[in-house]
Amino acid sequence: MNITRENIDKLNAVVKVDIEKKDYSEKVEKILSDYRKTANIPGFRKGHVPMGLVKKQYGKAVLVDEVNKLLQDALNKYLTEEKLDVLGNPLPKAQDNLDWDADAFTFEFELGLAPEFDVNLKSKKAITHYVITADKKMIDKQVDSIQKQYGKLVSKSVVAEGDEITGVFKNEAENIDNTTTLDITKFKGKANAKKFIGAKVGDVLVLKTKGLYEDDHDLMHDLKVDHDKAHGLDITVTFEITEVNERQPADLDQELFDKLFGKGVVTTVTELKNKIKEDAEKQFIQQSDQKLLNDVTENLIEKTKFDLPAEFLQRWIQTAGEEQMDADQAKEEYEKSEKSMRYQLIEGKLMQDHDIKVDFEDLKAHSREMIKTQMAQFGQMNPSDEELDNIAARVLSNQEEVKRLSEQLISQKLLALYKEKANLKTKEVTYEKFVKEVYG
Repeated sequence: MNITRENIDKLNAVVKVDIEKKDYSEKVEKILSDYRKTANIPGFRKGHVPMGLVKKQYGKAVLVDEVNKLLQDALNKYLTEEKLDVLGNPLPKAQDNLDWDADAFTFEFELGLAPEFDVNLKSKKAITHYVITADKKMIDKQVDSIQKQYGKLVSKSVVAEGDEITGVFKNEAENIDNTTTLDITKFKGKANAKKFIGAKVGDVLVLKTKGLYEDDHDLMHDLKVDHDKAHGLDITVTFEITEVNERQPADLDQELFDKLFGKGVVTTVTELKNKIKEDAEKQFIQQSDQKLLNDVTENLIEKTKFDLPAEFLQRWIQTAGEEQMDADQAKEEYEKSEKSMRYQLIEGKLMQDHDIKVDFEDLKAHSREMIKTQMAQFGQMNPSDEELDNIAARVLSNQEEVKRLSEQLISQKLLALYKEKANLKTKEVTYEKFVKEVYG
């Protein structure tokens, strides 16, 4: 067997594989001999079928099968030994006149080669690394929310601002008859909310659904109508008040602090606010990191210039999926996936240049930490090493889970690299400003 390569250009090559009779004949003969021992052919005893007849009946199929196996093994071995970084898979060149009765065969494969390029993390324009803080407004709002959540309901007969109002929406023609607890702060404008102030248990108010809520999805929930019907619904409904409650806020005392954080962890309102700030800012780190990861990724894709073997990749895409595509479909698919292909190459180059890798010990440690966090959410604060190892072993026996965890770890290691090497500028913002600046 002989394998040669012709480089068409920096991104395309053709590999030629010459196979001679001596490469496959011994294997083919052995398989046919085994067939002869077990073949059931009318007129002949088992194991006594003439070899000529066995070759006539099975020879071509066995030959084709063995040559194809030999070809694939040889090609894979060649790509590995030559350390060729190929994109997609080798594409066999069409051979309409292949003569399987010959002794020697020649096959050609087109290769798409990965480009050579460098990745510069020091971009000219600095990338913003947000540090998100919890300000006084957010902390006070969270304290109010906690007091309401752990407060007590006091039944009333007359509605005042801030009360919880339970009642029944009805419209006979539309088969609407739904009990709900209203949040009148979600009403659009003040006119409808004012109708409720001063109303009593047993009162029936008449409301127009059009423009009742800022968001029609609230209409869908409170009237129990489907999504399409809720949008643009323009009918009259009645609302009978069946219950009015005032939620009296819980006292900021030791009983509440212990209920929230465990006995003695927090003992004053100042400590409560500091704990809320600390916990909130820990959660903000994840959002800040994800934003940074996205921004550096976009910057690298935009600034790292290299060509791809586009024509080859489009032809490969035509045959790579479960259903074959035509040229136009493959071109469209290529254009959709080109950006992710580019980033995969950039990511691979960064991992190679900075010796970033994920081994089993990394995966095990990461899965243990993930399991500890999940168990803590259910009150199991001190699981044993044996317990963690057993659960981690079950997790890592699932290949899909291993892939997911590996991707998480690679992202973490790349993020650490970006924080160390990339041109970043730190910007401290409140969460409200972060949302406005990033999401508009």
